[in-house]
Amino acid sequence: MKIVVLAGGISTEREVSLVTGKGVCGALRKNGHKAVLLDVFFGYGEEGAFLEDIFEKESLLNDEVCGIDVTDPDIEEVKKLRKGDGGGLLGPNVLNICRMADIVFMALHGADGENGRLQAAFDILGIKYTGSGSFGSSLAMDKFISKKILKEGGIPVPYGFIVTKKEIKEGLGTRKMPKDGMFPCVVKPCCGGSSVGVSIAKDKEEYMQALNTALKYEDEILVEEYIKGRELSAGVVDGTAYPVIEIIPKQGFYDYKTKYQPGMADDVCPADISSSVCNQIQEYARKVYHMLKLEAYARIDFLLDANGSIYCLEANTLPGMTPTSLLPQEAGAVNISYGELCEKIVKASLEKYGA
Repeated sequence: MKIVVLAGGISTEREVSLVTGKGVCGALRKNGHKAVLLDVFFGYGEEGAFLEDIFEKESLLNDEVCGIDVTDPDIEEVKKLRKGDGGGLLGPNVLNICRMADIVFMALHGADGENGRLQAAFDILGIKYTGSGSFGSSLAMDKFISKKILKEGGIPVPYGFIVTKKEIKEGLGTRKMPKDGMFPCVVKPCCGGSSVGVSIAKDKEEYMQALNTALKYEDEILVEEYIKGRELSAGVVDGTAYPVIEIIPKQGFYDYKTKYQPGMADDVCPADISSSVCNQIQEYARKVYHMLKLEAYARIDFLLDANGSIYCLEANTLPGMTPTSLLPQEAGAVNISYGELCEKIVKASLEKYGA
């Protein structure tokens, strides 16, 4: 098949997306597909460029502007590198190249690929793509909305509330203080990912600092009770829950640096938990997958506290596929190789279209 692996973009997870895209593209080519890696923001060539032999290439990245270095990127600097005004997400020829493919593998992370807008555009244009549709993507991306849906459906979630940029500017943010006994609390962008902009505030002073940090990324901030516990995750591929994995940070919490720099955390899969807890997490993961209208694959994150209580944190509609990412490790625990996992995702996604 002809497959476009769409990566990059201008979200805070740009660099992680490029690592995912490079790995997926290489695996699909080894599987015999004509896969090509494309940066959704920079596109390829000039408008009207000759594209007939595009799938004979492996990568359409401009290495000078798309260096793969897992750091929290300066997005405004990235935008300046594109020729023209740099406005809008789609670079030159992106839609044309995607139309030429049998399917687009969505290797995007963060708002660019997970808020559902690009999926909606592809639906209108008749472009097939991997992963969840626009509705499920947008539901899962908004942590507060998804939290309310899951709570109504009987899935345990941490207590939380929203603070907006407008409220903070008008001095109302200080009125929305965590309730007594809620410190420490977690402060994070409502629709962010990869723990970018996330802080743990131990008191009121740190809370206000954390609000300002999160505001650098979004205008809506989610404040949650801090639950001390074990970090667990379960992938769901085509409706099947994969083995539960535990993430054990060597210091601090599971932030951006810990997630993507090798050696910063120990991943244990299958997790060293009882069969009853494992089964419960997998059951919750499947329920979350269906309640949020997710498709093809996803990864659901949980916390397990000292009392054995399980809390669902969020659903990831386009989970990472980097060398240190969780879903490939979970697949490996049941003898599914990285290449086979990529193939399963493509197959499950094509089934959405009756293919």
